[in-house]
Amino acid sequence: MTTESAGSAAATRTNWLVGRSEPIRPAAVPAGVEYHRVLAGEKRRVGRGILAILLLLVGFLGFPQLIGRPLGLIDLAQGRTPPIFGGTDYTQLAHAGSMVALGLLIPWSMIIQRVLYGVPAASLHSVISRFRFELFGKALVVLGPVWLIANAFGLLAPAAEVPWSQLDLVGIFLGTLLLTPLQTTGEEYGVRGLMFRVIGGWARSARAGLVAGVLVSSALFTAAHGATDPYLISWYFVLWTCLALITWRTGGLEIAVVIHAVLNTASLLAAPLLRIDLGAALLDRSAGAGSPIQLIPTLVVIIFTAIVWWATRRTGPALTPTG
Repeated sequence: MTTESAGSAAATRTNWLVGRSEPIRPAAVPAGVEYHRVLAGEKRRVGRGILAILLLLVGFLGFPQLIGRPLGLIDLAQGRTPPIFGGTDYTQLAHAGSMVALGLLIPWSMIIQRVLYGVPAASLHSVISRFRFELFGKALVVLGPVWLIANAFGLLAPAAEVPWSQLDLVGIFLGTLLLTPLQTTGEEYGVRGLMFRVIGGWARSARAGLVAGVLVSSALFTAAHGATDPYLISWYFVLWTCLALITWRTGGLEIAVVIHAVLNTASLLAAPLLRIDLGAALLDRSAGAGSPIQLIPTLVVIIFTAIVWWATRRTGPALTPTG
């Protein structure tokens, strides 16, 4: 079987992921390749890839400053010191600003891909260049409840409590519910999307690119969280690795978005409900901050990955269309 015919067969077999409509491939997207190989070319273009990652880092660091500092000035005027100014007063303005800032990574990642590689922005969604809401909905319904229960065990760990005003309770609750999914989606498009593709395109073969893309992107994102606790380090690395593998097998970011969004939204919603000191909880990732309870969601996300792999065992990873 030729590569083209194999790609066509794979695209047909994976229609259970994309719905009934026939996928259309933009001309600039290579045919019959896995998600992480869309930016691969005849040349490795390592320099261009490093520039892409640096620009992504500029977004990660710059957008929170651009949005957070003006909002932080409002907090300072009210006698509160948010984290962006070195304090631990995690206010509703600080919360909303950080969520929106990281959500900007969605268009930023698409712009970087388009400008540096000439690949359409929409291809970052999935191998069929659209966000597959069918797959997103299935994952939310099937995996979401199990994921909520797995992470609920973390609420059993001791946490510092502080008094919350009614305004803070309502503000953090609404900000989390409305904006946290935006924040997690931005991180997915930046790391499991753009960075995974950039690093995955440096190797000569798809397999080597997969190994490099998964391990390097997961290691860098784990390091970016600044944890020194062994339980937290293991948890972060396993979670990001599993999300990258799921993205590769399904050919898109939808399930990774669900898992990350449910995790962060549920965790942050618990703070106002349990009167947790959110500023301290988010900043403390030092040794001793984690616990063996973290092994529960770690195991569950591994099971999720195994389920996705089993579900795609006959088709393999989803490929870009050949038509």
